[in-house]
Amino acid sequence: MRRKLLFIVTLCLLTASCTETSTQEPKRNIRIGVALYDQYDTFISSLFSKFSSYARQVEQESGITITIMQGSADGNQLVQNSQVESFIEAGCDVLCVNLVDRTDAAVIIDMAGANQIPVIFFNRELVEEDLERGDKLYYVGADALESGRIQGQIAADLWKDNIEGIDKNGDEIMQYVMLEGEAGHQDAIMRTEYSITEVSIAGIKLERLGHEIANWVRSQAETKMSQWLETHGGSIEVVFANNDDMALGAIDALKRAEIPYKDWPMIMGIDGTDAGRDAVIRGEMTGTVFNDAKGQAESMMDLAYALCVGSQLPELEDGRYIRLPYQAITRSNVMEFGE
Repeated sequence: MRRKLLFIVTLCLLTASCTETSTQEPKRNIRIGVALYDQYDTFISSLFSKFSSYARQVEQESGITITIMQGSADGNQLVQNSQVESFIEAGCDVLCVNLVDRTDAAVIIDMAGANQIPVIFFNRELVEEDLERGDKLYYVGADALESGRIQGQIAADLWKDNIEGIDKNGDEIMQYVMLEGEAGHQDAIMRTEYSITEVSIAGIKLERLGHEIANWVRSQAETKMSQWLETHGGSIEVVFANNDDMALGAIDALKRAEIPYKDWPMIMGIDGTDAGRDAVIRGEMTGTVFNDAKGQAESMMDLAYALCVGSQLPELEDGRYIRLPYQAITRSNVMEFGE
């Protein structure tokens, strides 16, 4: 399993641990182990790229060598546990973990705790009780509930502003389909539930025509959408997707079916990835919700650095959390987002 482990090496090997006392020389080397649930996930790939870039900036500014070890579990929690064990054996000062299974953090927490290594969980929020099992456990991410609400608000506002153009059958009921990210994943559950709840709160009646799991994957979403187009034809008025990749998959299906653009449903994504924003600019995706990969990456790096060198920690919610806000993206403001 460890053959999947990748190394991004900057300069030096570790010479001291994160638990140095004030009588020791200042730390000149930091080693960080980053465990990803799947390196091919578009948002996670972007976040890790920004984390690595910011680490180089911190390295230059501080004069401290930062070595990053990265592993991708390809969706297998056992593989991830093994990779984390390898990080610990290699002498990592801090672990940054994007859990495969948010309910199965115990092995990683126990291994890190036995070696007095801090763990920063990110993007996939673990169960609260697990985060409280040690005093060196943290979480960096965003509030999934908020992303669902914002997606629902965008859809509700656009429906009210242009009901004649969206309500194809004129019944004043929003006929929709839902592309859910992953079975049992907290972000998927929250985004699914609260996007629809927010539309309902806005006083809009809804009718669900389809609901499928597409595992955050563009190709799977294209397959699901193609099936819905065969079943429901032009009755679909809104497509809710838990992330941009699945929204783009729905767009791929519409193009493959050669459906005229004027007959397309509203398509709603979440994450505000580069490809997602480009689709909004082209008018193919109606709206998305900006998930701040750069902000999360830099917050995670700042926290990891502070834990290793013993400097003041960034501001933490409840002593453990860093949460960055989501923001609505539509064609009217999409140019405000990006690098």
